[in-house]
Parts: sequence; C-alpha cells; structure tokens
Amino acid sequence: MMNRKTFVVAMRPNSKLIKVAVTVLIAMTFALVSTSGTAYAAKKKKVKYGQIEISTNPGGFPLKIDGQAQGDTSQTVRVIELEPGHHNLEILLPGGGRWVRDFDIERGRKVCVNLNYHPKKFTVTTSPCPYPVNISAPVSVNDGDLITFTSDVAYSGSKPLNYTWTVSPAGARIVSGTGTATITVDSTGLGSQRVSATLVVDDGSGDAMCRQNAQASTTVVGRIPPPVECKSFDQFLSVAFDDDKARFDNLAITLQNSPDTTAYIIIYAGRSSRTGQADMLGRRSMDYLTTARGVDGQRIVIINGGYRDADFIEIWICPPGAKPPQPTPTVQPGDVQPARERTRPRKPRRPRSE
Repeated sequence: MMNRKTFVVAMRPNSKLIKVAVTVLIAMTFALVSTSGTAYAAKKKKVKYGQIEISTNPGGFPLKIDGQAQGDTSQTVRVIELEPGHHNLEILLPGGGRWVRDFDIERGRKVCVNLNYHPKKFTVTTSPCPYPVNISAPVSVNDGDLITFTSDVAYSGSKPLNYTWTVSPAGARIVSGTGTATITVDSTGLGSQRVSATLVVDDGSGDAMCRQNAQASTTVVGRIPPPVECKSFDQFLSVAFDDDKARFDNLAITLQNSPDTTAYIIIYAGRSSRTGQADMLGRRSMDYLTTARGVDGQRIVIINGGYRDADFIEIWICPPGAKPPQPTPTVQPGDVQPARERTRPRKPRRPRSE
C-alpha cells in the first residue's frame, strides 16, 4: 500500500507555443512509500517506474512524449509509465497550436495532467478601405453639349463620403452636381479638345487608404459650320431691256453693300427664241452692269442655262466658299424651235407728208 499526497498547480499556456486560450489544471499526485516500519519496508517490492496520467477536454489531440508519438488524448484518463528522469510532454492543438511542458518523473510517483481546451474567440474588424472608384463618361460630344461624368464607388463603410471634382482644361465649367457622385460639364468653346474630370473620394476618417481618386476624359468634337450657300436674289422673264435694267440696278446696289459677294446670272433662252439669244442677253447684261453701273466684272458670272418656255433670267448672290448655283432648264434642246432669222432688211419707213 502507498500513501498519497496530492496538490494542484494552475499553469498558464505559453503564448509563444500556443495561439489559443487554454485552461490547464495539473494535479500532481505523489505516492509516498510508507516508512512505518523498517521490517515491513524490507518486505515491500521495489517500484522501477513513475507514471503520468493525462486527460483532455475534449479529447482527440495528438500526444507526444519526448518527441515520440503516443496516439491521441481522450477525456478518460490515460496512464503512461515512464522511467524516472526529465521528460517533455507536447499536445498538438487545432490551428497549429501546441501545449508543451517539461516534467521530472520520480520512481513510484505519479503526475496527473488534465487540459481543458477553450478556443479563443477573436473579433476581427474589417476596414472598408481601400475601395474601388470608377468614372463613366461619353467617348465624345459635340462642342456646346453637356458632358455627364458619373462615379461608381464600392464603399462598404457606414460613413458619408465626400466627393471633390476638378475639371480641365480651364475653359471647362461644372454646371451641376458639385459635391455629389455625378456632375455635368459645359463643353462650349472646347472643340477639338479633351475634357477631363478628376474625382477624389474620402470618408472623412483621415486614413490615407480611405482616400481614393479616379479620372475620365471625353473628346469634344468641333461643330461643323453650316454649308455656305448662294441665295436667290431675283428671277424674271426678260421681255424688255428697260425692265431688265431696273432689276440690274438693284443688283448693283447689293453688290456695293456686300463687297465680298459674287453675282451669278443664269440666262435661259426661250423655246422659240432666236439662236444665240441667251449669249446675247448675257453680253448685254454684263455690259450694263460694268459700264453703266460700274460693277467690277470679276464679281459677275454669266451662265448660259439652256432653254425654258420663254427668255428667263435668274440672279444669285454667293458668299465666299459657296457652291455656285446650277442651271435648271425646263426645255430639252431637241424641243427648241428657234425663230427664223430675217433674210431681208426692213424697208425704211417713209417720212410722213405734211
């Protein structure tokens, strides 16, 4: 029979060896050999080994003693005999944790180890920063159009975001949306340039990772000026030259008031006019405008327009760069029946007798 003396030692896990919280209760029980009588002790059988009793809650953790695998722990007590001396005990815990202790085992004595494993609960605070910021904008707009820049911010935090926009070049102007996720920019006068919008977003925390920026650009296409066109000034049947001259007088005044314009005069011969009638009317018109009205001949263009039902004149005023007007005859040359030329001269009129 052995007398036992038991004491309890509370041990903290070594933070360098284990990453979880472990509560360990080690009960070390020492069995002492009774010394009540020398004669009785002489008859007692000598004990060669010491013992270690191990249990864990929960069980199932790999166990090593002096680096040698000893199976798994259990909730029921495992008794392992060890030779007296210094021994190393290692229990492998979940997540790579280890519980390691050194023990001195004495002959006839017992060391009891009970380990209660409680995983430590960690509260992980995830920062919403950094976060992506993207800006969408049209590829191109016409000069004078409004450009819309829209931001897409994937921010998962709860703080309100601050939006700071800047645009370039200097002529670009934010029309609406300052301080919001979307702005509109006036592109007037920025033809053939690129308008860029830069956005800085922050949540006011002061954390550099919570301050993000993005940029987008749009090409401004210069407006194509409307085509320069000739304007119809006058059109009339040519019946009497005195009437034609009144029309040409108005033309001369207009040319004087618009010194960079050119007059196009399209002359049509009638279906039954004499051969060469259009050319004759053209020469007569040019002569009157240049000689009688003093118009520079280089500012007048005479065009033979072909045929219509009767002698007809069109007058067009054309600014620089305008496409010249085109004749619009209504009678085909094959349908023309020119008047016959007189073969005999007219007889002179007899003077009236008094």
